[in-house]
Amino acid sequence: MSMKPKELQELIEFINQTGLEEVKIETDKFKVSVKRSPENVVSAQPVQQYTQQVAPVQQPIAQQQAPATTPQAETKQEEKEPANTGNYITVKSPMIGTFYRSANPETPAFVNVGDSIKEGETICIIEAMKLFNEIESDVSGKIVKVLVENATPVEYDQPLFLIEPN
Repeated sequence: MSMKPKELQELIEFINQTGLEEVKIETDKFKVSVKRSPENVVSAQPVQQYTQQVAPVQQPIAQQQAPATTPQAETKQEEKEPANTGNYITVKSPMIGTFYRSANPETPAFVNVGDSIKEGETICIIEAMKLFNEIESDVSGKIVKVLVENATPVEYDQPLFLIEPN
């Protein structure tokens, strides 16, 4: 088993988005080491001992203007919210990956519209490269809006939640 070109490209994009300097992956079948150099060139070296220089792919970050379809309960709540979102804090995705509102399909969402949260409380999970990363709130307040549907892909810096701070 070896790493497919698409998987290698996703790894390179992940490193570009997160700002990591170096990632090493080693299995029985292959070994990949990806390291940023000062010139922004990323290299991968498989076990077969040939070196491939790959320039990082620069892709625009998709910005969502409005959420996709939302559950009816949230839609009714959103209609009651004022149109002015200037006093809300936007929680943005710290990485690319898949957004999950709960730890697994059988458990309730970490947070819902109207919930009060505290700083450091887990509000969602983003799965990237088979790693599940708990995303914690940086502020205390009330969840005003969930901007992303469960189990959908998210981009780096994409808005996830609107929070009304305390």
